[in-house]
Amino acid sequence: MPPRPPSRTSRPSCAVGADALAGSGSRRFDRDARTASDSINLATSLGAMSNSFFSRLRRFDAYPKTLEDFREKTFSGAAVSIVAAVLMLALFASEINYFLTTEVQPELFVDTSRNEKMRINVDVMFHHLPCGYLSIDVMDISGEQQLDVDHNLFKQRLDRFGNPIHEGEEKTDLGETKAVAVIQSLNSTLDPARCESCYGAETPESPCCNTCEEVREAYRRRGWAMNSADGVIQCEREGWTQKMKEQSEEGCIVYGYLLVNKVAGNFHFAPGKSFQQHNIHIHDMQHLGRSLFNMSHVIRRLSFGHEYPGLVNPLDGHAEISDKPASAMYQYFVKVVPTRYKKASGQTISTNQYSVTTHTRFINTAFGEQGLPGVFVMFDMSPILVSLTESRRSFMHFLTSVCAIVGGIFTVAGMIDSIIHHSLRTWRKNQLGKQG
Repeated sequence: MPPRPPSRTSRPSCAVGADALAGSGSRRFDRDARTASDSINLATSLGAMSNSFFSRLRRFDAYPKTLEDFREKTFSGAAVSIVAAVLMLALFASEINYFLTTEVQPELFVDTSRNEKMRINVDVMFHHLPCGYLSIDVMDISGEQQLDVDHNLFKQRLDRFGNPIHEGEEKTDLGETKAVAVIQSLNSTLDPARCESCYGAETPESPCCNTCEEVREAYRRRGWAMNSADGVIQCEREGWTQKMKEQSEEGCIVYGYLLVNKVAGNFHFAPGKSFQQHNIHIHDMQHLGRSLFNMSHVIRRLSFGHEYPGLVNPLDGHAEISDKPASAMYQYFVKVVPTRYKKASGQTISTNQYSVTTHTRFINTAFGEQGLPGVFVMFDMSPILVSLTESRRSFMHFLTSVCAIVGGIFTVAGMIDSIIHHSLRTWRKNQLGKQG
């Protein structure tokens, strides 16, 4: 059977595929175009809405602006601006300084810490009282006594001009250096195991007195007065009498600290060796060879406890100078207030502050007056404890203050400038009217 001729309406398969492909591409282009058009319309709508929103938002502007061409700058305005800027800087610096400093809040409580020891820091200079004459005693109402205290206290000898005499220095007048050398050589030849007499003041606990100081201490324990060192071998060997004469024109600085019970009591600086006899406190001054003692002094430091920021000690730097030919009793009545200081870092300092009242009485033996010359500090404890707490100031408070300073000065300066400007303009118009 012969093959059928191809129909005229039939097209090759490749042509049909090309047409289909072209149709799908056209449809995709149309769809992309519609999407782009929709995006443009949406952006246009959002832009219009945004412009409308911002135009409405501008209605709330509390600081409307004027064109630069319509602003007028004047000399009075410049002067007010400079003054306002200086005031702002000054107040800003003051506010920063106030913010950086700590604030201390005081509170009052009942003090219950009565079983503690209290530290008393002393630094007192005596112009005309030698260290060899001076004795420091402590006593309180509980009956505890510390006589001739030498632990935690130090004495610095002074010459007649107030200059320190360092240890090892000896005067060279009248061949005294040779005498000291002889005494030292004699001491070096003595038997270390010797047991010398206490001249009737021996006790089972202390049967031997090998030095002049041990003899004096034995007499003190017995409650006896040592009228003279003459005849006491230990004192003669050490040249004690000669040393007292050498130091008669010297002064003394006493510094260090005392530990006392936290109850009412007193401590005093007085000449002579102190001892207790029949419940009476006695100072032996006969061996010192004089009856008048110049107790002029300067309290360089007197505090009760540790230091803390802002502490003021009323007696620091206090001086009592007398040229009268009579001994004197200088009395200081001190009220001690327990204090607890809490730092911003968390550290706590337990200390004390105090107030003081002074009284001076001169002892004129020619009129039969009696008394012990010296410096007496009578202290009593307050039952109230003061608590001081450091605190940092709030940053928000600082920020508020700075805004108030800047805004307030800016507003007031604007008002002043406006008043000046309008006053000058009115005055000029009146001047022009008079000229016309």
